[in-house]
Amino acid sequence: MLNAKLSSLLFALLASFSLMVSAAEVATPAGTDAQRAEVAVTTVNLNTADAATLERELLGIGQVKAQAIVAYRDEHGAFASVDELLEVKGIGEATVEKNRGKLSIN
Repeated sequence: MLNAKLSSLLFALLASFSLMVSAAEVATPAGTDAQRAEVAVTTVNLNTADAATLERELLGIGQVKAQAIVAYRDEHGAFASVDELLEVKGIGEATVEKNRGKLSIN
């Protein structure tokens, strides 16, 4: 008799949980805000962005590196490729690879 009551209680609990999960899936749209934010990637033009934009939009780029990128561009002219960013002191391959999808030269 006790097993029957426990089984009934367990069944009711699991059924309620299943309904909660199903209702939550229906209430959540296919693209949540977090997913949409990942899709909206800002492109940063190395030849026109100011130091504040570089610092704000690029991973691993702080104020000093952002200013170094602008100084390199002022001294050497426009970047011919994203890989030329490696010529800037303090910028390594890992930083370029982390940001490659965000970078442009056009």
